[in-house]
Amino acid sequence: MAHPIAPAAPAIAPISVKAILPWAVFFGILLMAVLYFIGAEQGATSLISGEDVHEWVHDGRHLLGFPCH
Repeated sequence: MAHPIAPAAPAIAPISVKAILPWAVFFGILLMAVLYFIGAEQGATSLISGEDVHEWVHDGRHLLGFPCH
């Protein structure tokens, strides 16, 4: 009985830091913006007047342990 030979797995090319860096910076800035809106907006450093942002992220504040009231 003949056994079929499995094809060799293709080699995975390494990803350079130069290719990852723009995406890492983008997601880092995005993470900081989300963290700001959940943690600090509608507080002492409010950029947007009113309570809309606070109400949108209220449950997220409690989930992450930020006090809000």
